[in-house]
Amino acid sequence: MGVLMNISVIGAGYVGLVNAACFAKLGHQVICVDVDKEKVDKINQSISPIYEKDLEEIIKKYKKNIYATTSYKEAVEKSDITFICVGTPSKKNGDIDLLFVDQATKEIAIYLKNKKSFHSVVVKSTVVPGTTQNHVLPLLEEITQKKAGVDFGVGMNPEFLREGAAVYDFLHPDRIVYGYYDDHTKKLLSLLYSDFSCPIVETSLTVAEMIKYASNCFLATKISFINEIGNLCKRLGIDSYEVAEGIGLDDRIGRAFLDSGIGWGGSCFGKDVNALIAFAKEIKEPCNIIQSVVQVNEQQPLRLISVLKKHIPLLKGKIIGVLGLSFKPNTDDIRDSRSIILVKNLFEENAQVKVYDPKAMNHFKKLFSDIIYCDNAKDVLDADAVIIATAWDEFKKLDYKGKIVIDGRRLLEAKKTAKIYEGVCW
Repeated sequence: MGVLMNISVIGAGYVGLVNAACFAKLGHQVICVDVDKEKVDKINQSISPIYEKDLEEIIKKYKKNIYATTSYKEAVEKSDITFICVGTPSKKNGDIDLLFVDQATKEIAIYLKNKKSFHSVVVKSTVVPGTTQNHVLPLLEEITQKKAGVDFGVGMNPEFLREGAAVYDFLHPDRIVYGYYDDHTKKLLSLLYSDFSCPIVETSLTVAEMIKYASNCFLATKISFINEIGNLCKRLGIDSYEVAEGIGLDDRIGRAFLDSGIGWGGSCFGKDVNALIAFAKEIKEPCNIIQSVVQVNEQQPLRLISVLKKHIPLLKGKIIGVLGLSFKPNTDDIRDSRSIILVKNLFEENAQVKVYDPKAMNHFKKLFSDIIYCDNAKDVLDADAVIIATAWDEFKKLDYKGKIVIDGRRLLEAKKTAKIYEGVCW
């Protein structure tokens, strides 16, 4: 067992709460800070305010090690290291909005100013290269009137968590990356992660930030690439998944992220890809490949509508069922979900829409109040056609007998019983 620490985590969203809970599981004492008192109260009652596989179980089991509060003062005074895990949403031009990072940094600095012992502030939020060094660090120095590297430490520790498998990814990482400004923070992070057996990359603040963006942009590129290949395969009447198996055996390529379908969504890929494009534009560097990645992803869900219209040319007045609203299974997150695009386009075709998702319907209702929300997946099947938009396991067990099924997620179990089955890229 490595050195146990007192840790504070700012932000109880998907990243912050998973990190807080997993640090608690590893034996550290963790204070989780959030401005939302309802979230704070739930965490202190051992209830997770978000759905993420295994998260609530950890919060319950290790409740002695995790505590939530709205007080930055308490968090800074009672910890040795603070992780900033707040959101960095996109502005209209695609650039990240540092509002929440700034708010967190300022609040931390206020209470860091009078703290006598050394304290490290580590950015875990996804920020464009140079932000920690050129924005967060000077802001901390300005408010505390202290010197970074002498009176307090600064680090950058990007996360590589997949929603739906975030707890597993934290506990079984394929690598850990952290950038450091000072040796004290380097040592602190080294001790914190000393029990992990994966490769650890120690680097500068800006390199750590760039690794995060480059990773997400490359994964998004793989998905858009295989979707373009999938579209070609569809025209040729061949299965894109057989092609993916063949090329994935090449060690230089790998099989992961080569599942063609209706594209990527979620809180990370779209935001990070657009942020890097905006950042490249700001420093006047072309970003042609990554721009094309976004264009392919925006068009891919519309291909599913085109496949549907092959079987039902006029959608007006037709009842179309949509199975799955979250951007991927095992999460309730609908941010940038392909289902949003599908439902909007079905509305434009004047179709009636009925939907079901085991976790995400309450979030979806905030966007669409005038569609039919079913109590179970089976009720969605009472429709003129059914679209599979998220690959929840329970959808594999449905009886699609006599139904038109248009599949965007490769649930071949539906093909066995459906009257008509067609995939978007196969």
